[in-house]
Amino acid sequence: MKSHFKFTKGQRNGIFLLLLLVVIFQCIYFFVDLTPEKIVVDKSKLEIFEKEVDSLRLAALEKRQPKLFPFNPNYITDYKGYTLGMNNEEIDRLLAFRKQDKWVNSAKQFQEVTQVSDSLLSVIAPYFKFPDWVNRSRTVSRVNSKPNTFETKGDLNKATATQLQRVNGIGKTLSDRIIKFRNSFQGGFIADIQLNDVYGLSPEVIERLTNEFTVKTPRQISKFNLNTATIEELVTVQHIDYELAYEIVDQRTLREGFKSFDELLKVKGFPADKIEIIKLYLSLN
Repeated sequence: MKSHFKFTKGQRNGIFLLLLLVVIFQCIYFFVDLTPEKIVVDKSKLEIFEKEVDSLRLAALEKRQPKLFPFNPNYITDYKGYTLGMNNEEIDRLLAFRKQDKWVNSAKQFQEVTQVSDSLLSVIAPYFKFPDWVNRSRTVSRVNSKPNTFETKGDLNKATATQLQRVNGIGKTLSDRIIKFRNSFQGGFIADIQLNDVYGLSPEVIERLTNEFTVKTPRQISKFNLNTATIEELVTVQHIDYELAYEIVDQRTLREGFKSFDELLKVKGFPADKIEIIKLYLSLN
């Protein structure tokens, strides 16, 4: 054990120096005030500085945002829609609408097609730029707000392609399509509502068309009694196939007969948007 407590002169001096340093640092720690001076902050100047920083940050963000210029909403791409703030579902609805060869002709119709929010529409609608013929047709519709009478309208079942093309929004393609669809029935249209079945006709164009033309010589048909018609008779009606005909007959049996055409809307798979056309072929007598 003695070997652990025997030190040379140099080692003893080192131990003494170490103890001296420990004592000196302990004295400094207990008796010397080393706390930093308290910093006084001028809150008014700090608030002014923070506002300046915030304004500079907002200005930088505004510069990074893409600037909007007038554009035709019919040609919105995925990237353009994303920069405008539209989500994928809203963009897809517009692209699907355009694939049907249909056109958006107003901000209201744009919202109906895409289902964008009112807040987003209010931001981007001022930048919509539609073709001149759309603006002209709006002006004409405002000037000639009084609709034509039945006597002054042309017969839709006798109108030529050239006559149809006088309506704003109907060119050679649509006029040929209307006549081709009309001629697919022996005797032509039964009523104006059948224009809804013509591919590519928007509600606005149909409204302008029916203000100039109407069915004056409707095709004569024999209506089927909805409560007695057979499946074979029902499938001859537009928009009713065998599957739907079976569903109609099943519902008719359960209900012990239909009391109104509106009850057809409760039939499984019934095309609600085509009910007015289907009613042309049916009766409840």
